[in-house]
Amino acid sequence: MTSWKIGQYSIKVGGQTAPAAAAAGAPPATAPTPADPTEAARWRALGDQLRLGGDIPGADRAYARQMRATVSDPELVRAADLLCAGQLAEADGLLRAAMARRAGDPLALWLLAEVASRTGQNGEAEALLARCLAQAPGFTAARYAYAMVLYWRNKTVETLEQARRLLADDPKNPVYLHLKATSLFRLGDDDGAIAAYAEVLAAHPDEPLTWMSYGHALKTVGRQADAVAAYRRSLALSPGLGEAWWSLANLKTVRLDADDIARMQAALPLPDLSDIDRLQLHFALGKALEDARRDAEAFAHYAQGAALQRARVDYDPDDTTAQMRRTKALLSRGFFAARAGQGSPRPDPIFVVGLPRSGSTLVEQILASHSLVEGTQELPHIPALAARLGGPARRESESAYPDILAALSPQELAALGEEYLALCQVHRRLDRPYFIDKLPNNFSHVGFIHLILPQAKIVDARRHPLGAGFSCFKQHFAAGQDFTYDQTDLGRYYRDYVELMAHFDAALPGRVHRVIYEAMVADPEAQVRALLDHCGLPFEAACLTFYENDRAVRTASSEQVRQPIFKDAAEHWRRFEPWLGPMKAALGPVLDAYPDAPQA
Repeated sequence: MTSWKIGQYSIKVGGQTAPAAAAAGAPPATAPTPADPTEAARWRALGDQLRLGGDIPGADRAYARQMRATVSDPELVRAADLLCAGQLAEADGLLRAAMARRAGDPLALWLLAEVASRTGQNGEAEALLARCLAQAPGFTAARYAYAMVLYWRNKTVETLEQARRLLADDPKNPVYLHLKATSLFRLGDDDGAIAAYAEVLAAHPDEPLTWMSYGHALKTVGRQADAVAAYRRSLALSPGLGEAWWSLANLKTVRLDADDIARMQAALPLPDLSDIDRLQLHFALGKALEDARRDAEAFAHYAQGAALQRARVDYDPDDTTAQMRRTKALLSRGFFAARAGQGSPRPDPIFVVGLPRSGSTLVEQILASHSLVEGTQELPHIPALAARLGGPARRESESAYPDILAALSPQELAALGEEYLALCQVHRRLDRPYFIDKLPNNFSHVGFIHLILPQAKIVDARRHPLGAGFSCFKQHFAAGQDFTYDQTDLGRYYRDYVELMAHFDAALPGRVHRVIYEAMVADPEAQVRALLDHCGLPFEAACLTFYENDRAVRTASSEQVRQPIFKDAAEHWRRFEPWLGPMKAALGPVLDAYPDAPQA
Protein backbone atom coordinates (compact mmCIF):
# COMPACT_ATOMS: atom_id res chain seq x y z
CA MET A 1 0.00 0.00 0.00
CA THR A 2 1.42 3.37 -1.07
CA SER A 3 0.44 6.92 -0.14
CA TRP A 4 0.10 9.30 -3.11
CA LYS A 5 -0.22 13.04 -2.64
CA ILE A 6 -2.11 15.55 -4.79
CA GLY A 7 -2.37 19.12 -3.55
CA GLN A 8 -2.82 19.12 0.22
CA TYR A 9 -4.47 15.67 0.34
CA SER A 10 -2.99 12.18 0.53
CA ILE A 11 -4.59 8.92 -0.45
CA LYS A 12 -3.52 5.32 0.10
CA VAL A 13 -3.84 3.11 -2.96
CA GLY A 14 -2.93 -0.43 -3.85
CA GLY A 15 -0.36 -1.39 -6.46
CA GLN A 16 3.32 -0.63 -6.85
CA THR A 17 5.33 2.36 -5.77
CA ALA A 18 4.19 5.58 -7.47
CA PRO A 19 6.87 8.13 -8.38
CA ALA A 20 6.57 11.77 -7.36
CA ALA A 21 5.63 12.63 -10.93
CA ALA A 22 2.28 10.93 -10.44
CA ALA A 23 1.01 14.02 -8.63
CA ALA A 24 1.64 16.01 -11.79
CA GLY A 25 -0.28 13.56 -13.94
CA ALA A 26 2.47 11.26 -15.25
CA PRO A 27 1.58 7.55 -15.22
CA PRO A 28 3.18 5.37 -12.54
CA ALA A 29 6.01 3.11 -13.56
CA THR A 30 3.87 0.07 -12.80
CA ALA A 31 0.14 0.59 -13.08
CA PRO A 32 -2.19 -0.38 -10.22
CA THR A 33 -4.31 -3.47 -10.64
CA PRO A 34 -7.16 -2.68 -13.06
CA ALA A 35 -10.79 -2.51 -12.00
CA ASP A 36 -10.30 -2.08 -8.27
CA PRO A 37 -13.60 -0.64 -6.94
CA THR A 38 -12.08 0.24 -3.56
CA GLU A 39 -9.26 2.16 -5.15
CA ALA A 40 -11.67 3.87 -7.57
CA ALA A 41 -13.79 4.99 -4.62
CA ARG A 42 -10.74 6.44 -2.87
CA TRP A 43 -9.68 8.39 -5.93
CA ARG A 44 -13.25 9.61 -6.32
CA ALA A 45 -13.29 10.78 -2.69
CA LEU A 46 -10.00 12.60 -3.21
CA GLY A 47 -11.31 14.23 -6.40
CA ASP A 48 -14.37 15.43 -4.50
CA GLN A 49 -12.21 16.86 -1.72
CA LEU A 50 -10.00 18.67 -4.18
CA ARG A 51 -12.92 20.07 -6.18
CA LEU A 52 -14.60 21.31 -3.01
CA GLY A 53 -11.31 22.94 -2.02
CA GLY A 54 -10.99 24.62 -5.41
CA ASP A 55 -8.03 22.61 -6.74
CA ILE A 56 -9.58 21.80 -10.11
CA PRO A 57 -6.39 20.49 -11.80
CA GLY A 58 -5.77 18.23 -8.80
CA ALA A 59 -9.37 17.05 -8.89
CA ASP A 60 -9.07 16.26 -12.60
CA ARG A 61 -5.98 14.16 -11.93
CA ALA A 62 -7.72 12.28 -9.14
CA TYR A 63 -10.80 11.64 -11.28
CA ALA A 64 -8.55 10.34 -14.06
CA ARG A 65 -7.05 7.87 -11.59
CA GLN A 66 -10.61 6.91 -10.59
CA MET A 67 -11.31 6.13 -14.23
CA ARG A 68 -8.11 4.08 -14.48
CA ALA A 69 -9.13 2.04 -11.44
CA THR A 70 -12.65 1.53 -12.82
CA VAL A 71 -11.89 -0.04 -16.21
CA SER A 72 -10.54 -3.53 -16.89
CA ASP A 73 -10.78 -3.94 -20.66
CA PRO A 74 -7.18 -3.66 -22.00
CA GLU A 75 -8.16 -1.11 -24.66
CA LEU A 76 -9.86 1.15 -22.12
CA VAL A 77 -7.05 0.64 -19.62
CA ARG A 78 -4.61 2.00 -22.20
CA ALA A 79 -6.88 4.97 -22.89
CA ALA A 80 -7.17 5.68 -19.17
CA ASP A 81 -3.37 5.53 -18.80
CA LEU A 82 -3.05 8.10 -21.59
CA LEU A 83 -5.64 10.29 -19.88
CA CYS A 84 -3.75 10.09 -16.59
CA ALA A 85 -0.57 11.08 -18.40
CA GLY A 86 -2.26 14.09 -19.99
CA GLN A 87 -1.82 12.65 -23.49
CA LEU A 88 -5.29 13.73 -24.57
CA ALA A 89 -4.83 13.55 -28.35
CA GLU A 90 -3.58 9.97 -28.11
CA ALA A 91 -6.40 9.00 -25.74
CA ASP A 92 -8.92 10.61 -28.07
CA GLY A 93 -7.66 8.67 -31.09
CA LEU A 94 -7.65 5.36 -29.27
CA LEU A 95 -11.14 5.85 -27.84
CA ARG A 96 -12.66 6.93 -31.14
CA ALA A 97 -11.26 3.83 -32.76
CA ALA A 98 -12.69 1.75 -29.93
CA MET A 99 -16.10 3.45 -30.26
CA ALA A 100 -16.37 2.18 -33.83
CA ARG A 101 -16.58 -1.32 -32.35
CA ARG A 102 -18.40 -0.58 -29.07
CA ALA A 103 -20.65 2.42 -29.70
CA GLY A 104 -22.90 1.76 -26.71
CA ASP A 105 -20.24 0.92 -24.12
CA PRO A 106 -20.94 3.21 -21.10
CA LEU A 107 -17.32 3.10 -19.88
CA ALA A 108 -15.95 4.03 -23.31
CA LEU A 109 -18.50 6.85 -23.62
CA TRP A 110 -17.55 8.12 -20.14
CA LEU A 111 -13.84 8.14 -20.94
CA LEU A 112 -14.31 9.81 -24.33
CA ALA A 113 -16.54 12.46 -22.77
CA GLU A 114 -13.80 13.24 -20.24
CA VAL A 115 -11.28 13.71 -23.04
CA ALA A 116 -13.74 15.89 -24.98
CA SER A 117 -14.42 18.07 -21.96
CA ARG A 118 -10.73 18.55 -21.19
CA THR A 119 -10.11 19.68 -24.76
CA GLY A 120 -12.90 22.27 -24.60
CA GLN A 121 -15.53 20.26 -26.48
CA ASN A 122 -18.22 20.42 -23.84
CA GLY A 123 -21.04 20.13 -26.36
CA GLU A 124 -19.72 16.78 -27.52
CA ALA A 125 -19.07 15.73 -23.91
CA GLU A 126 -22.69 16.46 -23.06
CA ALA A 127 -23.94 14.31 -25.94
CA LEU A 128 -21.60 11.43 -25.05
CA LEU A 129 -22.60 11.46 -21.40
CA ALA A 130 -26.29 11.57 -22.30
CA ARG A 131 -25.75 8.42 -24.39
CA CYS A 132 -23.80 6.85 -21.53
CA LEU A 133 -26.57 7.48 -19.01
CA ALA A 134 -29.21 6.20 -21.41
CA GLN A 135 -27.33 2.88 -21.34
CA ALA A 136 -26.50 2.99 -17.61
CA PRO A 137 -28.80 5.33 -15.61
CA GLY A 138 -27.21 4.27 -12.33
CA PHE A 139 -23.66 5.23 -13.38
CA THR A 140 -23.09 7.83 -10.67
CA ALA A 141 -19.66 9.04 -11.79
CA ALA A 142 -20.95 9.65 -15.31
CA ARG A 143 -24.00 11.48 -13.96
CA TYR A 144 -21.81 13.82 -11.93
CA ALA A 145 -19.63 14.45 -14.98
CA TYR A 146 -22.82 15.15 -16.96
CA ALA A 147 -24.03 17.62 -14.33
CA MET A 148 -20.73 19.51 -14.45
CA VAL A 149 -20.74 19.72 -18.25
CA LEU A 150 -24.29 21.05 -18.17
CA TYR A 151 -23.21 23.67 -15.64
CA TRP A 152 -20.25 24.76 -17.76
CA ARG A 153 -22.64 25.10 -20.72
CA ASN A 154 -24.98 27.41 -18.72
CA LYS A 155 -27.77 24.79 -18.77
CA THR A 156 -28.53 25.54 -15.17
CA VAL A 157 -32.05 24.14 -14.94
CA GLU A 158 -30.78 20.82 -16.27
CA THR A 159 -27.78 20.96 -13.91
CA LEU A 160 -30.07 21.39 -10.93
CA GLU A 161 -32.13 18.38 -12.00
CA GLN A 162 -28.99 16.23 -12.16
CA ALA A 163 -27.78 17.54 -8.77
CA ARG A 164 -31.11 16.58 -7.24
CA ARG A 165 -30.92 13.10 -8.77
CA LEU A 166 -27.44 12.64 -7.33
CA LEU A 167 -28.55 13.90 -3.91
CA ALA A 168 -31.49 11.49 -3.90
CA ASP A 169 -28.96 8.65 -3.61
CA ASP A 170 -26.37 10.51 -1.51
CA PRO A 171 -28.17 13.36 0.32
CA LYS A 172 -25.19 14.51 2.40
CA ASN A 173 -22.58 14.55 -0.36
CA PRO A 174 -20.95 18.00 -0.05
CA VAL A 175 -19.96 18.21 -3.73
CA TYR A 176 -23.52 17.53 -4.86
CA LEU A 177 -24.85 20.02 -2.30
CA HIS A 178 -22.36 22.61 -3.53
CA LEU A 179 -23.46 22.02 -7.13
CA LYS A 180 -27.08 22.39 -6.07
CA ALA A 181 -26.26 25.63 -4.24
CA THR A 182 -24.39 27.19 -7.15
CA SER A 183 -27.19 26.20 -9.53
CA LEU A 184 -29.86 27.72 -7.30
CA PHE A 185 -27.78 30.87 -6.96
CA ARG A 186 -27.37 31.17 -10.72
CA LEU A 187 -31.13 30.71 -11.15
CA GLY A 188 -31.91 33.44 -8.63
CA ASP A 189 -33.17 31.19 -5.82
CA ASP A 190 -30.98 32.96 -3.29
CA ASP A 191 -32.66 31.61 -0.17
CA GLY A 192 -32.33 28.06 -1.47
CA ALA A 193 -28.67 28.65 -2.33
CA ILE A 194 -27.93 30.10 1.11
CA ALA A 195 -29.55 27.09 2.78
CA ALA A 196 -27.57 24.64 0.62
CA TYR A 197 -24.26 26.38 1.28
CA ALA A 198 -25.04 26.40 5.00
CA GLU A 199 -25.66 22.66 4.83
CA VAL A 200 -22.26 22.08 3.23
CA LEU A 201 -20.55 24.25 5.86
CA ALA A 202 -22.30 22.47 8.72
CA ALA A 203 -20.54 19.26 7.68
CA HIS A 204 -17.35 20.84 6.29
CA PRO A 205 -16.71 24.06 8.24
CA ASP A 206 -13.11 24.44 7.07
CA GLU A 207 -13.66 24.88 3.32
CA PRO A 208 -12.64 28.46 2.44
CA LEU A 209 -14.16 28.43 -1.05
CA THR A 210 -17.55 27.38 0.29
CA TRP A 211 -17.43 30.19 2.85
CA MET A 212 -16.63 32.57 0.02
CA SER A 213 -19.52 31.31 -2.13
CA TYR A 214 -21.78 31.60 0.91
CA GLY A 215 -20.64 35.22 1.23
CA HIS A 216 -21.51 35.89 -2.42
CA ALA A 217 -25.07 34.65 -1.85
CA LEU A 218 -25.47 36.63 1.38
CA LYS A 219 -24.22 39.80 -0.33
CA THR A 220 -26.74 39.36 -3.13
CA VAL A 221 -29.71 39.46 -0.76
CA GLY A 222 -28.34 42.47 1.13
CA ARG A 223 -27.06 40.69 4.25
CA GLN A 224 -23.85 42.66 4.14
CA ALA A 225 -22.67 42.04 7.71
CA ASP A 226 -23.15 38.29 7.29
CA ALA A 227 -21.39 38.40 3.91
CA VAL A 228 -18.42 40.20 5.43
CA ALA A 229 -18.27 37.62 8.22
CA ALA A 230 -18.31 34.79 5.66
CA TYR A 231 -15.53 36.39 3.62
CA ARG A 232 -13.49 36.97 6.79
CA ARG A 233 -13.97 33.32 7.78
CA SER A 234 -12.76 32.29 4.32
CA LEU A 235 -9.63 34.40 4.72
CA ALA A 236 -8.94 33.05 8.20
CA LEU A 237 -8.77 29.61 6.58
CA SER A 238 -6.86 30.74 3.47
CA PRO A 239 -5.09 34.12 3.96
CA GLY A 240 -3.91 34.30 0.34
CA LEU A 241 -7.32 33.67 -1.22
CA GLY A 242 -7.42 36.58 -3.65
CA GLU A 243 -11.07 36.27 -4.59
CA ALA A 244 -12.15 36.60 -0.96
CA TRP A 245 -10.04 39.75 -0.54
CA TRP A 246 -11.42 41.15 -3.79
CA SER A 247 -14.97 40.22 -2.75
CA LEU A 248 -14.56 42.27 0.41
CA ALA A 249 -13.13 45.20 -1.52
CA ASN A 250 -15.79 44.85 -4.20
CA LEU A 251 -18.57 45.48 -1.71
CA LYS A 252 -17.64 49.16 -2.39
CA THR A 253 -19.21 50.27 0.88
CA VAL A 254 -16.73 48.33 3.04
CA ARG A 255 -13.31 49.84 3.69
CA LEU A 256 -10.31 47.61 4.19
CA ASP A 257 -8.14 49.00 7.00
CA ALA A 258 -4.40 49.26 7.55
CA ASP A 259 -4.25 45.75 9.02
CA ASP A 260 -5.98 44.37 5.91
CA ILE A 261 -3.52 46.21 3.67
CA ALA A 262 -0.60 44.74 5.62
CA ARG A 263 -2.05 41.22 5.38
CA MET A 264 -2.55 41.51 1.62
CA GLN A 265 0.94 42.91 1.13
CA ALA A 266 2.30 39.98 3.12
CA ALA A 267 0.37 37.50 0.98
CA LEU A 268 1.56 38.86 -2.39
CA PRO A 269 5.12 37.43 -2.22
CA LEU A 270 3.99 33.93 -1.20
CA PRO A 271 5.68 31.52 -3.63
CA ASP A 272 2.70 29.18 -3.99
CA LEU A 273 0.24 31.99 -4.76
CA SER A 274 -1.60 31.37 -8.04
CA ASP A 275 -1.76 34.00 -10.76
CA ILE A 276 -5.49 34.47 -10.21
CA ASP A 277 -5.03 34.97 -6.45
CA ARG A 278 -2.17 37.39 -7.09
CA LEU A 279 -4.07 39.55 -9.56
CA GLN A 280 -7.15 39.69 -7.35
CA LEU A 281 -4.98 40.71 -4.41
CA HIS A 282 -3.64 43.55 -6.56
CA PHE A 283 -7.18 44.73 -7.35
CA ALA A 284 -8.19 44.49 -3.69
CA LEU A 285 -5.09 46.37 -2.57
CA GLY A 286 -5.82 49.02 -5.17
CA LYS A 287 -9.29 49.57 -3.71
CA ALA A 288 -8.00 49.67 -0.13
CA LEU A 289 -5.28 52.19 -1.04
CA GLU A 290 -7.75 54.25 -3.07
CA ASP A 291 -10.02 54.47 -0.03
CA ALA A 292 -6.96 55.60 1.96
CA ARG A 293 -6.36 58.30 -0.71
CA ARG A 294 -2.99 56.82 -1.63
CA ASP A 295 -3.90 57.24 -5.28
CA ALA A 296 -0.54 56.65 -6.97
CA GLU A 297 -0.02 53.39 -5.07
CA ALA A 298 -3.63 52.39 -5.73
CA PHE A 299 -3.31 52.92 -9.47
CA ALA A 300 -0.05 50.97 -9.53
CA HIS A 301 -1.80 47.95 -8.02
CA TYR A 302 -4.76 48.27 -10.37
CA ALA A 303 -2.33 48.36 -13.30
CA GLN A 304 -0.45 45.29 -12.04
CA GLY A 305 -3.66 43.33 -11.55
CA ALA A 306 -4.95 44.36 -14.96
CA ALA A 307 -1.67 43.42 -16.67
CA LEU A 308 -1.74 39.96 -15.10
CA GLN A 309 -5.33 39.40 -16.24
CA ARG A 310 -4.68 40.83 -19.73
CA ALA A 311 -1.99 38.20 -20.18
CA ARG A 312 -4.53 35.49 -19.31
CA VAL A 313 -7.28 36.46 -21.77
CA ASP A 314 -7.53 36.07 -25.51
CA TYR A 315 -8.88 39.45 -26.62
CA ASP A 316 -8.27 41.19 -29.94
CA PRO A 317 -9.62 44.77 -30.23
CA ASP A 318 -9.45 44.50 -34.02
CA ASP A 319 -12.00 41.69 -33.84
CA THR A 320 -14.41 43.91 -31.90
CA THR A 321 -14.06 46.72 -34.44
CA ALA A 322 -14.52 44.33 -37.36
CA GLN A 323 -17.68 42.88 -35.84
CA MET A 324 -19.07 46.37 -35.22
CA ARG A 325 -18.48 47.30 -38.85
CA ARG A 326 -20.09 44.08 -40.10
CA THR A 327 -23.14 44.86 -38.00
CA LYS A 328 -23.40 48.40 -39.33
CA ALA A 329 -23.02 47.23 -42.93
CA LEU A 330 -25.86 44.71 -42.66
CA LEU A 331 -28.39 46.25 -40.29
CA SER A 332 -29.40 49.34 -42.22
CA ARG A 333 -32.59 51.32 -41.95
CA GLY A 334 -33.86 49.58 -45.09
CA PHE A 335 -33.03 46.16 -43.64
CA PHE A 336 -35.19 46.84 -40.60
CA ALA A 337 -37.98 48.41 -42.66
CA ALA A 338 -38.21 45.29 -44.83
CA ARG A 339 -38.79 43.20 -41.68
CA ALA A 340 -41.20 45.49 -39.86
CA GLY A 341 -43.80 43.62 -37.85
CA GLN A 342 -41.84 40.38 -37.71
CA GLY A 343 -40.58 38.66 -34.55
CA SER A 344 -42.49 37.90 -31.37
CA PRO A 345 -45.01 40.64 -30.49
CA ARG A 346 -44.66 40.19 -26.74
CA PRO A 347 -43.46 43.34 -24.92
CA ASP A 348 -42.20 41.67 -21.72
CA PRO A 349 -38.45 42.43 -21.75
CA ILE A 350 -36.70 45.69 -20.92
CA PHE A 351 -33.07 45.47 -22.01
CA VAL A 352 -30.58 47.68 -20.19
CA VAL A 353 -27.38 47.84 -22.24
CA GLY A 354 -24.14 49.83 -22.36
CA LEU A 355 -20.71 49.40 -20.84
CA PRO A 356 -20.19 47.82 -17.42
CA ARG A 357 -19.88 50.31 -14.55
CA SER A 358 -21.89 52.95 -16.42
CA GLY A 359 -24.99 53.07 -14.24
CA SER A 360 -26.83 50.09 -15.67
CA THR A 361 -27.43 48.59 -12.20
CA LEU A 362 -28.81 51.95 -11.06
CA VAL A 363 -31.21 52.01 -14.03
CA GLU A 364 -32.19 48.42 -13.31
CA GLN A 365 -32.86 49.16 -9.64
CA ILE A 366 -35.01 52.18 -10.54
CA LEU A 367 -37.08 50.15 -12.98
CA ALA A 368 -37.31 47.14 -10.66
CA SER A 369 -38.80 49.42 -7.99
CA HIS A 370 -41.86 49.82 -10.23
CA SER A 371 -44.84 47.62 -9.40
CA LEU A 372 -45.09 46.33 -12.98
CA VAL A 373 -41.42 45.41 -13.48
CA GLU A 374 -39.31 42.55 -12.16
CA GLY A 375 -35.53 42.72 -11.98
CA THR A 376 -33.75 39.49 -12.83
CA GLN A 377 -30.01 39.53 -13.57
CA GLU A 378 -27.50 39.70 -16.40
CA LEU A 379 -29.02 36.95 -18.52
CA PRO A 380 -26.80 35.07 -20.99
CA HIS A 381 -29.53 34.13 -23.47
CA ILE A 382 -29.20 36.78 -26.21
CA PRO A 383 -25.44 36.16 -26.68
CA ALA A 384 -26.05 32.40 -26.55
CA LEU A 385 -28.69 32.59 -29.29
CA ALA A 386 -26.42 34.80 -31.39
CA ALA A 387 -23.51 32.38 -30.90
CA ARG A 388 -25.69 29.47 -31.98
CA LEU A 389 -26.71 31.32 -35.13
CA GLY A 390 -23.06 32.15 -35.79
CA GLY A 391 -21.95 28.53 -35.66
CA PRO A 392 -18.53 27.30 -34.53
CA ALA A 393 -15.91 30.02 -34.78
CA ARG A 394 -12.91 30.99 -32.70
CA ARG A 395 -13.72 34.69 -32.95
CA GLU A 396 -16.94 36.62 -33.47
CA SER A 397 -15.72 38.23 -36.68
CA GLU A 398 -15.21 34.75 -38.17
CA SER A 399 -18.76 33.58 -37.39
CA ALA A 400 -21.86 33.67 -39.58
CA TYR A 401 -23.47 36.19 -37.21
CA PRO A 402 -24.80 38.81 -37.88
CA ASP A 403 -24.92 38.07 -41.64
CA ILE A 404 -27.13 35.05 -41.07
CA LEU A 405 -29.90 37.35 -39.82
CA ALA A 406 -30.60 38.23 -43.46
CA ALA A 407 -31.59 34.63 -44.16
CA LEU A 408 -34.05 34.21 -41.28
CA SER A 409 -37.73 33.91 -42.17
CA PRO A 410 -40.49 35.72 -40.25
CA GLN A 411 -41.35 32.41 -38.60
CA GLU A 412 -37.75 31.88 -37.49
CA LEU A 413 -37.47 35.39 -36.06
CA ALA A 414 -40.69 34.90 -34.09
CA ALA A 415 -39.50 31.50 -32.86
CA LEU A 416 -36.23 32.99 -31.64
CA GLY A 417 -38.12 35.66 -29.74
CA GLU A 418 -40.34 33.05 -28.12
CA GLU A 419 -37.33 30.87 -27.31
CA TYR A 420 -35.64 33.78 -25.56
CA LEU A 421 -38.76 34.43 -23.49
CA ALA A 422 -39.03 30.74 -22.59
CA LEU A 423 -35.40 30.70 -21.45
CA CYS A 424 -36.04 33.74 -19.25
CA GLN A 425 -39.13 32.26 -17.63
CA VAL A 426 -37.18 30.47 -14.91
CA HIS A 427 -35.86 33.85 -13.70
CA ARG A 428 -39.32 35.41 -13.42
CA ARG A 429 -40.81 34.89 -9.97
CA LEU A 430 -43.09 37.86 -9.26
CA ASP A 431 -45.88 37.54 -11.84
CA ARG A 432 -45.21 41.04 -13.20
CA PRO A 433 -45.83 41.84 -16.87
CA TYR A 434 -42.32 43.18 -17.55
CA PHE A 435 -38.83 42.02 -16.63
CA ILE A 436 -35.32 43.43 -17.02
CA ASP A 437 -32.38 41.81 -18.79
CA LYS A 438 -29.37 43.84 -17.67
CA LEU A 439 -26.50 42.32 -19.62
CA PRO A 440 -24.51 45.42 -20.67
CA ASN A 441 -22.85 43.77 -23.66
CA ASN A 442 -26.22 43.26 -25.33
CA PHE A 443 -25.63 46.68 -26.92
CA SER A 444 -23.89 44.78 -29.73
CA HIS A 445 -27.11 42.80 -30.29
CA VAL A 446 -29.59 45.71 -30.38
CA GLY A 447 -30.42 44.92 -34.01
CA PHE A 448 -30.97 41.24 -33.26
CA ILE A 449 -33.15 42.12 -30.25
CA HIS A 450 -35.25 44.45 -32.40
CA LEU A 451 -35.74 41.75 -35.05
CA ILE A 452 -36.90 39.01 -32.67
CA LEU A 453 -38.63 41.20 -30.03
CA PRO A 454 -39.75 44.41 -31.76
CA GLN A 455 -41.95 45.45 -28.82
CA ALA A 456 -39.23 45.08 -26.19
CA LYS A 457 -37.84 48.26 -24.65
CA ILE A 458 -34.12 49.07 -24.91
CA VAL A 459 -32.29 51.46 -22.57
CA ASP A 460 -28.66 52.50 -23.07
CA ALA A 461 -26.92 53.49 -19.81
CA ARG A 462 -23.99 55.75 -20.68
CA ARG A 463 -21.32 57.36 -18.52
CA HIS A 464 -18.40 59.71 -19.20
CA PRO A 465 -15.75 57.74 -21.14
CA LEU A 466 -13.07 58.23 -18.50
CA GLY A 467 -15.50 57.64 -15.64
CA ALA A 468 -16.73 54.39 -17.17
CA GLY A 469 -13.29 53.44 -18.42
CA PHE A 470 -11.45 53.90 -15.13
CA SER A 471 -14.22 52.17 -13.22
CA CYS A 472 -13.90 49.19 -15.55
CA PHE A 473 -10.10 49.21 -15.43
CA LYS A 474 -10.03 48.89 -11.64
CA GLN A 475 -12.67 46.14 -11.60
CA HIS A 476 -11.86 42.46 -11.76
CA PHE A 477 -14.88 40.89 -13.41
CA ALA A 478 -15.95 37.34 -12.57
CA ALA A 479 -16.14 36.47 -16.26
CA GLY A 480 -16.06 38.14 -19.65
CA GLN A 481 -15.31 41.84 -20.16
CA ASP A 482 -11.85 40.96 -21.46
CA PHE A 483 -11.48 44.44 -22.98
CA THR A 484 -11.24 46.08 -19.54
CA TYR A 485 -7.68 45.11 -18.61
CA ASP A 486 -5.80 47.47 -20.91
CA GLN A 487 -6.38 51.21 -21.24
CA THR A 488 -6.04 51.23 -25.03
CA ASP A 489 -8.40 48.26 -25.37
CA LEU A 490 -10.91 50.09 -23.18
CA GLY A 491 -10.75 53.30 -25.18
CA ARG A 492 -11.18 51.46 -28.47
CA TYR A 493 -14.09 49.40 -27.12
CA TYR A 494 -15.90 52.50 -25.86
CA ARG A 495 -15.34 54.16 -29.23
CA ASP A 496 -16.78 51.12 -31.08
CA TYR A 497 -19.75 51.08 -28.71
CA VAL A 498 -20.54 54.76 -29.33
CA GLU A 499 -20.24 54.31 -33.10
CA LEU A 500 -22.53 51.28 -33.15
CA MET A 501 -25.17 52.90 -30.94
CA ALA A 502 -25.10 56.03 -33.13
CA HIS A 503 -25.77 53.74 -36.09
CA PHE A 504 -28.79 52.20 -34.35
CA ASP A 505 -30.04 55.68 -33.44
CA ALA A 506 -30.04 56.49 -37.16
CA ALA A 507 -31.38 53.15 -38.41
CA LEU A 508 -34.04 52.80 -35.67
CA PRO A 509 -34.93 56.37 -34.61
CA GLY A 510 -36.28 56.54 -31.05
CA ARG A 511 -35.87 52.80 -30.50
CA VAL A 512 -33.19 53.18 -27.82
CA HIS A 513 -33.60 55.47 -24.81
CA ARG A 514 -30.33 56.84 -23.49
CA VAL A 515 -29.74 57.54 -19.79
CA ILE A 516 -26.69 59.74 -19.21
CA TYR A 517 -25.31 58.87 -15.79
CA GLU A 518 -24.22 62.41 -14.92
CA ALA A 519 -27.69 63.73 -15.86
CA MET A 520 -29.32 61.08 -13.65
CA VAL A 521 -27.09 62.14 -10.76
CA ALA A 522 -27.84 65.85 -11.32
CA ASP A 523 -31.63 65.58 -11.70
CA PRO A 524 -32.93 62.13 -10.75
CA GLU A 525 -36.63 62.89 -10.94
CA ALA A 526 -36.59 64.29 -14.46
CA GLN A 527 -34.47 61.40 -15.70
CA VAL A 528 -36.60 58.77 -13.96
CA ARG A 529 -39.78 60.23 -15.44
CA ALA A 530 -38.28 60.19 -18.94
CA LEU A 531 -37.11 56.61 -18.45
CA LEU A 532 -40.51 55.41 -17.29
CA ASP A 533 -42.21 57.26 -20.12
CA HIS A 534 -40.02 55.50 -22.69
CA CYS A 535 -40.91 52.14 -21.13
CA GLY A 536 -44.63 52.97 -21.21
CA LEU A 537 -44.86 52.90 -17.42
CA PRO A 538 -46.79 55.34 -15.22
CA PHE A 539 -44.70 57.29 -12.73
CA GLU A 540 -44.37 55.73 -9.28
CA ALA A 541 -42.62 57.49 -6.42
CA ALA A 542 -40.96 54.22 -5.37
CA CYS A 543 -38.70 54.55 -8.40
CA LEU A 544 -37.12 57.63 -6.78
CA THR A 545 -36.50 55.76 -3.51
CA PHE A 546 -35.03 52.75 -5.32
CA TYR A 547 -32.47 52.32 -2.52
CA GLU A 548 -35.27 51.08 -0.25
CA ASN A 549 -35.92 48.14 -2.58
CA ASP A 550 -34.63 44.98 -0.87
CA ARG A 551 -34.48 42.86 -4.03
CA ALA A 552 -31.42 40.73 -4.71
CA VAL A 553 -28.74 42.48 -6.79
CA ARG A 554 -25.97 40.47 -8.45
CA THR A 555 -23.51 42.99 -9.83
CA ALA A 556 -20.52 44.92 -8.49
CA SER A 557 -22.84 47.85 -7.69
CA SER A 558 -25.05 45.76 -5.39
CA GLU A 559 -24.30 47.76 -2.27
CA GLN A 560 -24.13 51.16 -3.98
CA VAL A 561 -27.70 50.92 -5.34
CA ARG A 562 -28.93 50.27 -1.82
CA GLN A 563 -28.02 53.88 -1.02
CA PRO A 564 -29.21 57.23 -2.42
CA ILE A 565 -27.30 58.70 -5.35
CA PHE A 566 -24.15 60.55 -4.28
CA LYS A 567 -23.20 63.33 -6.68
CA ASP A 568 -19.47 63.14 -6.05
CA ALA A 569 -19.35 59.63 -7.54
CA ALA A 570 -19.79 61.02 -11.05
CA GLU A 571 -16.50 62.93 -10.86
CA HIS A 572 -14.48 60.44 -8.84
CA TRP A 573 -12.36 59.44 -11.84
CA ARG A 574 -10.72 62.87 -11.96
CA ARG A 575 -8.47 61.88 -9.04
CA PHE A 576 -6.84 59.35 -11.36
CA GLU A 577 -6.82 61.38 -14.58
CA PRO A 578 -2.99 61.84 -14.51
CA TRP A 579 -2.61 58.10 -15.22
CA LEU A 580 -5.30 57.75 -17.91
CA GLY A 581 -3.29 59.04 -20.89
CA PRO A 582 -3.44 55.82 -22.96
CA MET A 583 -7.21 55.66 -22.56
CA LYS A 584 -7.61 59.29 -23.61
CA ALA A 585 -5.53 58.69 -26.73
CA ALA A 586 -7.54 55.61 -27.70
CA LEU A 587 -10.87 57.38 -27.18
CA GLY A 588 -9.99 60.09 -29.67
CA PRO A 589 -12.90 62.40 -30.64
CA VAL A 590 -15.38 60.39 -28.56
CA LEU A 591 -13.94 61.97 -25.42
CA ASP A 592 -14.52 65.57 -26.48
CA ALA A 593 -17.95 64.89 -28.01
CA TYR A 594 -19.45 63.27 -24.89
CA PRO A 595 -22.36 62.94 -24.15
CA ASP A 596 -23.03 63.07 -27.89
CA ALA A 597 -21.43 60.86 -30.49
CA PRO A 598 -18.80 62.55 -32.64
CA GLN A 599 -19.82 63.57 -36.13
CA ALA A 600 -19.26 60.82 -38.67
